[in-house]
Amino acid sequence: MVNVASKCGLTPQYEALEQVYRTYHDQGFEVLGFPANNFLGQEPGTDAEIAEFCQLTFSVSFPMFSKISVAGEDQHPLYAALTEAAPHALGDPEGQREKLRGYGLQVNEDPDILWNFEKFLLGKDGSVVARFAPTTTPDDPILTAAIEAALAA
Repeated sequence: MVNVASKCGLTPQYEALEQVYRTYHDQGFEVLGFPANNFLGQEPGTDAEIAEFCQLTFSVSFPMFSKISVAGEDQHPLYAALTEAAPHALGDPEGQREKLRGYGLQVNEDPDILWNFEKFLLGKDGSVVARFAPTTTPDDPILTAAIEAALAA
């Protein structure tokens, strides 16, 4: 599961998300995209506009859901459960926080979602296996190793 945005510096991760999806899909792996407009209004479109952008720009074929809130007072219950189950992200969330602070932005602290493209890996039983920082790309060896381990379990 990943919260996504179309107008973010991390938006090119859609390409790697699609590649990881295609690589592991036949083994039962899914990528579930949840557009969210929580961070600097970087996902302003409608569900239809977002889907069209993803398909035309990155050939996204994995499921994209309706836009939800992943942080704040109106956080969707799904993301409340995910962040409760995995309050800390692997990768370099502190590096991302420092970068955002360098732009003068106030940033979320754990367990809240830090930014767009934060990833949660769920096991076959639906439990959260791991959480990855926004800057951990979908094709990062730490993430693909976790996917392979979850598929083998």
